This record gives sequence, structure tokens and C-alpha cells, in this order.
Amino acid sequence: MTYDGKILARARTALDRIRTDNETEHQLRLADAYAARPEIRRCDEEMRAQMTELVRITLSHEADSAEKIEKLKEENLRLQARRRELLRSLGREADWLDPIVSCRKCGDSGVYGGGVCDCLKKLYNAELTRDVGVLLKNGDESFDKFDLSLYDGEDRAKMKNVLEFARKYAERFPDGPANLLFQGGTGLGKTFLSACVARVVADKGFSVCYDSASAVIAAFEAQKFDRSEEADARVRRMLACDLMILDDLGTEMATPFADSALYTLINTRLNEGKKTIISTNLGYDELERRYTAQIFSRLRGCYERLRFYGQDIRRIRK
Repeated sequence: MTYDGKILARARTALDRIRTDNETEHQLRLADAYAARPEIRRCDEEMRAQMTELVRITLSHEADSAEKIEKLKEENLRLQARRRELLRSLGREADWLDPIVSCRKCGDSGVYGGGVCDCLKKLYNAELTRDVGVLLKNGDESFDKFDLSLYDGEDRAKMKNVLEFARKYAERFPDGPANLLFQGGTGLGKTFLSACVARVVADKGFSVCYDSASAVIAAFEAQKFDRSEEADARVRRMLACDLMILDDLGTEMATPFADSALYTLINTRLNEGKKTIISTNLGYDELERRYTAQIFSRLRGCYERLRFYGQDIRRIRK
């Protein structure tokens, strides 16, 4: 995976804050324990002194070094046992005063196995997912708040199936179907359901990008013609994120460049196995008339279609 340097720097800053918070908590625990049981401090000081002595003996190569090392081990075990007793007397576990780390794989360093640790990847994805804030603007986007009572009769039953399919897609992510096509008229809940999926996927630590078709094309234009670094980074994020949500396909101005940009986004993500959700008010016939054969064939052949039914729920709520 290729990382955006600026976003990775923000992720490292977030990891630094986590490490600082953990160290602060560790020092507070030590202070509390030492105040309540001063003997714990003496145990810690003696054990640090033993480590210094162990290094000295090992490097000295004295004739009786093995005997001295064994004696140090015995004394160290005695101190550890006493320390555990003192902690138990405070109602604490034996490891309560151990250094605190949020990631046991890398010790909050962000580096594991010669590469980027999963913990730093999650923070990086969280930075990538800032764009989804436009979609998650209300803060209450959840599957439980998708109001099926706004749909009548058969439409309600059909929309219940759509809701459950989308819920399982989010819960199983990244497993399950690769791509979804939300189709249906205006105001049927396509954007809200996209937000529900986005929130669950983002909370699991995956990167999510959201934009309307018009905004996507504008970003591609700025990248190509204005040579904007910001637009270039944005386009690269849209191509590389774990889940791309493309909203309102069909509302953008129809131009050869728009077709080229949409094809690049859709085809690149398909080739790289990246998942995408596209919402549109257009049916298959309208999509086929509006877009190139290359775009339409991918929408029809590579996306799981979820049809939305009912009447404009915005109007019903009013």
C-alpha cells in the first residue's frame, strides 16, 4: 500500500498522543501505588539496581560470575513476589504497574515486522475517512434508525430486505459482495443507508471516502488541469480507500471528461479489488443511454443491485 505522507504524519501524531496518554496514566498509577505502599517503590529501585549489577557481572567475566548471577535471580524473584503481595493488598493485579500500551504487537511504535503496524494503519484510515464527515453530518446514522414505517405495504417488505442486506454487508465487511448499486427515486433513503454502512465500516478501522458524482469529476478535473496537489491526493484516496461511496450518479453534467473520470474510478477500483457503493436515481435503461458501454457493463455486471421502493420520504415527513 502506498501512503500519503501528510496523512501518515497526522496518523503518527495521533499515535504519539495515544503513547503520551498511556505514559501519563502509567506514571499516575506508579505515584498512587508508591504513596499507598512505599515498599513498592523500594522493590522497584532494588530491581533496577539488580539489572545494573547483572550487566556489570556479565561484562566482567569474573570467575564466580555464574554464582553471582544465580544469586541475583533468586533475589529478583523474591522481590517480584513481594511486589505482587503489596499490589494484591491494594486490590490490584500483578501487572497493574506494567507500562501501558494500546498495541501489544508494536508497543505503540507504529512499526511491526519491518513495516507499518495495523494500529497505525487504522489511524491512517481514520484520517482518510475524514471525507465521510460530509455524509455522517447528523451523527445519528444507524441501521436501527432507518424508519420502515415510512414505507407502505409491499414497499415496506421490500425495503426491509434492502435494509437487512445493507446491514449484513457492513457487518461482514470486507467479506461478502464487493460492490453495491443503490437504485431508486429521489428521497427513498439511499444516502442515509449509505451513511449507515459507512459508519459501521469506518468504526471497524477501514478507510471510507464519500463524494457525489459531480464532486468526484471536479476533483479529477482539478488534478488534471489545475495540477492541484490537494486534488491529486483526494483522487488517490478515492482510488485507494477500502470503501468508496459514490452518491447521486447521473446528476453530474454529461461530458466526455466526466465519462473518462467515472470509468477511471470504477475500473481502477474493480481491478484492485476495492469495494464501492454507488447510488443513483436512474434505472438500467437510463444508465445504458447515458453512459458508455464500458461503464454500463461494469455497473450491470460487477455490482449487486439493491432497488429502493416507495415514495419520497422527505415529503412524507414534512
